[in-house]
Amino acid sequence: MTAALTGYRPDPRFHLLGDNFSDSVTAAQFPALRRRFRNERWASRVGLNTLSPEDWETHFGYFTPLPNNLEQPLAMRYHGHQFDHYNPDLGDGRGFLFAQLRDDQNRLLDLGTKGSGQTPWSRSGDGRLTLKGGVREILATEMLEALGVNTSKSFSLFETGEALERHDEPSPTRASVLVRLSHSHIRVGTFQRHAYEKNEAALGALLEHCIALYYPELAHHASPALAFLEAFSERAAHLCGQWLGAGFVHGVLNSDNQNITGESFDYGPWRFLPMMDGGFTAAYFDHNGLYAYGRQPNAVAHNVHRLGECLQLIDPTLEMKSLFDTFAQTVNQTHVNHVLWRLGLEKTQPEKDAALAQSMIEFLAKGSVNYATFFHDLFGGGDAPERARQGPRAPAYSDASFDSLADLICERAPRECLGKQSHILQDDSPCDLLVEEVESIWDAIATEDDWQPFEKKVADIRALGQALA
Repeated sequence: MTAALTGYRPDPRFHLLGDNFSDSVTAAQFPALRRRFRNERWASRVGLNTLSPEDWETHFGYFTPLPNNLEQPLAMRYHGHQFDHYNPDLGDGRGFLFAQLRDDQNRLLDLGTKGSGQTPWSRSGDGRLTLKGGVREILATEMLEALGVNTSKSFSLFETGEALERHDEPSPTRASVLVRLSHSHIRVGTFQRHAYEKNEAALGALLEHCIALYYPELAHHASPALAFLEAFSERAAHLCGQWLGAGFVHGVLNSDNQNITGESFDYGPWRFLPMMDGGFTAAYFDHNGLYAYGRQPNAVAHNVHRLGECLQLIDPTLEMKSLFDTFAQTVNQTHVNHVLWRLGLEKTQPEKDAALAQSMIEFLAKGSVNYATFFHDLFGGGDAPERARQGPRAPAYSDASFDSLADLICERAPRECLGKQSHILQDDSPCDLLVEEVESIWDAIATEDDWQPFEKKVADIRALGQALA
């Protein structure tokens, strides 16, 4: 029996759309469950922090329904463009929507799974998630949250006692089931499915559902389809600008991996930049660099366009030409703002802010200093440039090309935050998350079942987030 849950506010809504949007499924029965991660911070925000360890396992390992929530998990249906090729044979193949509930800001959030077993959309897959994949997703979401990126939250991870065969990592490998908390799991591809089937009634119902729950300010707009597209485009552009500022490469920006609330989610072969490089890719199979760091705005704009195509079936007068000028401006402005935020500096005039960001990009493109290290060394302005010239990476800042950038940084006022009082920003080395460290963290788990490096990294990342917030 689940203990009394103070602050828990169930609000299941997606099932009300009907059977054409999802399939009822059953979670896999795992041979063993061992809890590896529990996000107490976000459990508190959705009223689930008082769950006992036994109840946590019951709901997020065996997937017994939460009180007054979805009676059975739902595998969501969608289509999508994958590396520019349309795929009508998609849907939740190893996950499902488990519950919907309100957080402490009254936002409707989803609890969705990854690795919870086969569904009608699994095709030839086993419906499972490797433990390494679960660990990597936790690290990605924790780091992005710390760096001010709008991201899903890793909520729970259980190791499941299974041995999985995978072609892209040593096998057999350990298995896990992840629960993530997200504003919505409705995707661009959800709209694409019904547009592909020419089902205008389903498209209309989906649009009405999304506006009512996620964009209520658009409820009485003269053209709901246009207003929704514009609002989604703005959120997607903000997200893209945040990725650029964080030095993050999602890796697989297919339209089924872009949700309609402008939230980063579904992490596979992600990477953080080692050096400034617009052509840096995350996925080993992205041979043409379609989703490279510098091409992410194009990829996201492509997904916005695909959503617009779907909405034109509802509103044939919908025009998209002017949308993408605004999209590009929003990406650029968000990127600039994020750079200043991460440097711990106040904004001034847009032209001067943009000049600082451009000067930073040009300096980093020379390859003399790591991307995250730059923000660490120059945080807070003031005497930061002079400290960097005398610090452990002094040669990187001794070139004359740094001088003009240093002047731009010095003339800025620092913004209010805990950064200058935080050890995480005063240490010689930055809190970064390059792939080599991720592999080292995993190696400790894989070879010694040593979770201390993982737990320390999560703690350090959260300290970084607290310092920057």
